[in-house]
Amino acid sequence: SDVLFPGCELTASTKSYTFQVDKADDSDHILALSVVCLTDGAKDECNVVEVVGRNHENQEIAVPVANLKLSCQPLLSLDNFKLQPPVTFRLAAGSGPVHLAGWHQIVHREDASFEEDDDLSEEEEEELAPIMPAKK
Repeated sequence: SDVLFPGCELTASTKSYTFQVDKADDSDHILALSVVCLTDGAKDECNVVEVVGRNHENQEIAVPVANLKLSCQPLLSLDNFKLQPPVTFRLAAGSGPVHLAGWHQIVHREDASFEEDDDLSEEEEEELAPIMPAKK
């Protein structure tokens, strides 16, 4: 099910925000980031927002996802950029305020059915045309 992510605001005094879920929760969680924008009080300076996560070797990696400036790029649509919690958003440059918003998707494991996708009934298999050699 989708839940609106109320978002967070990064400022000079609050430079990072971590979105995490309960480790005891057996569900799969996805955070889809839809928009990053400057809000009231922002100066005309570069505001760089990074996403901080962990790679397959559990090392911290930081990737810039937005570079906002009031006079030329005050808003960026990220088209529901999907991230797997825990994830930290960090204001790497600038003083903000920068607002981030999106969706939190929860997939309960008992709801996920992978069997239906892979199974073709015998009738469907028979309907597939045999591969014929090319005519020369």
